[in-house]
Amino acid sequence: MPSNKHRNRGSKINDDTMMPPNKQNTPSQEYEDDEIEEMQDTDFKKFMIRTFRSFQKQILELQKSLMDKIENLSRENEILRKSQNETQKLVEQESVIVKRNQNEMKSSIDQMTNILESLKNRMGEAEERISDLEDRAQENIQSNQRKEEEIRNLKNIVGNLQDTIKKTNIRVLRVPEGMEREKGLEGLFSEILAENFPGLEKDRDILVQEAHRTPNKHDQKRSSPRHVVIKLTTVKHKEKILKCAREKGQITLRGSPIRLTADFSSETLQARREWRDIAQVLREKNCQPRILYPAKLSFVNEGEIKTFHSKQKLKDFVATRPALQKILKDVLHSETQKHGHQYERRERKNTYQ
Repeated sequence: MPSNKHRNRGSKINDDTMMPPNKQNTPSQEYEDDEIEEMQDTDFKKFMIRTFRSFQKQILELQKSLMDKIENLSRENEILRKSQNETQKLVEQESVIVKRNQNEMKSSIDQMTNILESLKNRMGEAEERISDLEDRAQENIQSNQRKEEEIRNLKNIVGNLQDTIKKTNIRVLRVPEGMEREKGLEGLFSEILAENFPGLEKDRDILVQEAHRTPNKHDQKRSSPRHVVIKLTTVKHKEKILKCAREKGQITLRGSPIRLTADFSSETLQARREWRDIAQVLREKNCQPRILYPAKLSFVNEGEIKTFHSKQKLKDFVATRPALQKILKDVLHSETQKHGHQYERRERKNTYQ
């Protein structure tokens, strides 16, 4: 019996060691230690068989549980592997897309860089062309200014020549057409002198060198009669007649009013006309203005006679005389505006050309 007890104790220790922690001290343990000691061999064998079978069953259940867990872990691992493969594929696809986009972006940047470089080159060429055009425009402006200056000089030369040629001429205005048929133009001029200046008509030194109407051809559509040009032999006689005409004021031919004036070139006439507005204002202020030969303005200021060949000289002088500046302020301002408009029209004309 003692040996059985010893064996039973060892069996108990083995049972405790072999049983899973969750199965120890469970209802499957049918006997207490004292009861096991009192068992017979037959009963002990039965007990051992039952215990072994119980352990076997627990081991099988544990094995099954482990296998289930291993299978679940395998399935989860497979799922993770598939997910990892899909993620890797997605990453590879995204990498390909990103790389392709990078290449496209690089290509676009290269194209934009080339376009910008081309535009920069074209802008440089355009700036050079603009600079060349500006230089040419400046050269054209200077050339046009030189040409205008040359034209003005030529016109002045031609005008001076014409004025020299016409220096002895007297122009008679408002003589009706056809009145010269009976006596001729020279006879009509003698009649004008006799009617208005009896003392001059007897002066045998006053000789008419030539007489004609201008223009030569009569325009039937023209309402006013053509002018009569009388060419005398000396300037002295012309000035004497015109002086008498200014003093008399009203000149007539057979009772009808006419007008005697000096014969000038078109340029000189235009220059004399440009003094008219200023002369009219000075006349209203009793400054005794006169337009001298060929186109000079003369008037009395502060007891002195002042003569001016150009408006610029007059403006410079007026700037030093406050009283005179007040008188001529409006007329000089309007003259400046008029000349400014004429300059703008001339510039536009040169631009279009």
